[in-house]
Amino acid sequence: MRIDFISDIACPWCALGVASLEKALQQLGDDFKYELHFQPFELNPDMPKEGKNLIDYLSSKYGMSAERIAASHEMLRERGLEVGFAFGHREQIWNTFDAHRLLYWADQLGQTNQFALKKALLRAYHGEGRIPHDLVFLVGQGLDRGDSD
Repeated sequence: MRIDFISDIACPWCALGVASLEKALQQLGDDFKYELHFQPFELNPDMPKEGKNLIDYLSSKYGMSAERIAASHEMLRERGLEVGFAFGHREQIWNTFDAHRLLYWADQLGQTNQFALKKALLRAYHGEGRIPHDLVFLVGQGLDRGDSD
């Protein structure tokens, strides 16, 4: 079975989706054969490299109050714990184009590499508040480490 997962690492719901999908695939076991491919979808293609303040951006884009944003993030953290994904504190939202380019190349190397990279990028962005277009950061995600979690 081919699974195409269309997402952006900037999307917290996508982080939950990847963690949930991974749990489901583990439950299905090794007898379930699949090919997993992550396809790019930029939520914010016009986001400048320097990014924007997260609360200001969400308030402007969705009309959300700071309190509603905080409640939403708390709900995401709780749901993340249920599926094994740890959300950290992040004050900025950034452009993810370079991360999408790296994920494309990882797909060319094979689905295991791309899956490991996608999870690493999601952890770094949502868990650690890392900048996804920083070249030192992107190179540090190293496809050759054999990191699969």
